Amino acid sequence: MDPINVDFTKGKKSDDDKPVSDVYIPPKNHIKKIIINLILTAVFAAGAYYFMIPAFNLKAIEIYMYIGLVCLVYMGLTALTSKVALHPEYTSYVKRRSRVPVIIIGILVVVCGLGYLVGAQLFRANSYSHLITVEEGNFAEDVAEIDFSSVPRLDSSSANSLAVRTLGDLSDMVSQFVVSNYSTQINYKNTPVRVYSLAYGDIFKWLKNTKDGLPAYIIVDMTTQKSEIVRLESGMKYSPSEYLNHYLLRHLRFKLPTYIFGEPTFEIDEEGKPYWIVPILDKKIGLFGGTDVIGAAVVNSIDGSYELVSTSLTGETKLPTNNFVTDEQWQWLDRIYSAEILDAQYNYYGKLSNGFINSLIGQQGVKITSSGYNYLALNDDVYMYTGVTSISSDQSIIGFVLLNQRTKETKYYSISGALENTAMTSAQGAVQQYKYNATFPLLLNISGEPTYFMALKDSSELVKMYAMVNVKQSTVVGIGASLAECTEDYANQLQRNGINLDIDIDSMSEEDSTSQEAKLAEISGVVTEIRSVVTGGETYFYIKLNSSESFYKLSAANAEKVVILNVGDTVTFSVDADASGEIIEAKSMK
Repeated sequence: MDPINVDFTKGKKSDDDKPVSDVYIPPKNHIKKIIINLILTAVFAAGAYYFMIPAFNLKAIEIYMYIGLVCLVYMGLTALTSKVALHPEYTSYVKRRSRVPVIIIGILVVVCGLGYLVGAQLFRANSYSHLITVEEGNFAEDVAEIDFSSVPRLDSSSANSLAVRTLGDLSDMVSQFVVSNYSTQINYKNTPVRVYSLAYGDIFKWLKNTKDGLPAYIIVDMTTQKSEIVRLESGMKYSPSEYLNHYLLRHLRFKLPTYIFGEPTFEIDEEGKPYWIVPILDKKIGLFGGTDVIGAAVVNSIDGSYELVSTSLTGETKLPTNNFVTDEQWQWLDRIYSAEILDAQYNYYGKLSNGFINSLIGQQGVKITSSGYNYLALNDDVYMYTGVTSISSDQSIIGFVLLNQRTKETKYYSISGALENTAMTSAQGAVQQYKYNATFPLLLNISGEPTYFMALKDSSELVKMYAMVNVKQSTVVGIGASLAECTEDYANQLQRNGINLDIDIDSMSEEDSTSQEAKLAEISGVVTEIRSVVTGGETYFYIKLNSSESFYKLSAANAEKVVILNVGDTVTFSVDADASGEIIEAKSMK
């Protein structure tokens, strides 16, 4: 056979009439280049794994993306090292070297496609509807008449504003740290609080402080609206704000390479020790459908040690490990299931219980959760609350659900009435002259009467008033600057509509008044120094008196005359009676 002659100048054909791109012509030193490409691909794969940290689990979509990316990189390196862009005659060589990666990518695509298909709601509606077990609850028995001392009066945004202001009081921290996005509402010593982790201000501040870790966390009391920062003897060295090996999910990935992790949450135990709770997920339907929580890794944020905890604390788990503990020491855990997972699972139950087709056509018995949710403390656990409405109605609820964020215990309560958004509009309308915004309401049992309770806040996220709206008659609205005033007004409004509440308003008012007086004290003196700072769009003044070594912090929004205060003026501040430290927040000024 005659040798093949290729005319590279014209890019024509060989004697066999084949295009140049179809002729297998390896580049010089191609064996060496293959070895180099494999080494570079391995280096990239190691680096990509370090930063992507995918779970080696067929139910994790990230592992398919990771493998596909590595294959594409190898193909790219093959094309690059052969310089196929400059030498079209090497096209056939590049194609041949890319066969295996292309086959692997094809297999990944097929597996992912089949995985999604076998887990599609169209075929597995029954399985989706059974991800959660819903029991019928008795409102009067399960939701006992609430103790107002345990009713959260803030929402997450208001609590966040308080946390930011608290951090702003600490000059040694505000320049290096910020309030993290990771916050959780928990029961701490039988009190509903929201706890906030700190985070590094930026990567340079991380470099400066990572050796010592995050020095504190913030607690916001959701009832008294007090916010305090808790300094730690040893800083938190493992968190989502770290960058390298101490990055929380990377730290866990190297310990638990096959587990699928959910979004971490920050909690403290009854002694105030900080932990990260990382849900361990499973896909119960097909390869990628039916996300559920089967346990959690409880990570000590200071030293990185961890325990695997069962969601039920009974040891019942399908994880391939015997390391799950059921000790009573973990009963303080409040949040393993995220609100998003619970909301999605209840909606599967509400929409798909009678089949997929029924969820689209006919929609008999189809119900979904309302547009928001809140949290309620019951029996030392935190429950997610949300209303339930018929899919054909957007103006009223047909009931509500309470979902335990630790065990997923779910109870449905059949109560018809106004939708939460309608109640919020009614409350805002009652004080429309102030332009207050209502928080998403909680449904409380007020002397057997289902009642929406919400706070009314101003544009600075400060709570100014409270509102109670009757579920069955949303036009019945009680408003007050305190809980006692709000309850009294609500009782009067109900009485006008033929409903009497059995509440001792007088004792509530006395208790509220006494507690307020006991908490406040007055401090007077001559102003010796004034400083100001703008935080979160609001101006704060720090004032020192000759009678104290502390600075007294007061916002211009709370005391307008503070802006005309001068050194030498005599003032009186109202402060918390037990307040102390370098900076004390003043409630008012005279």
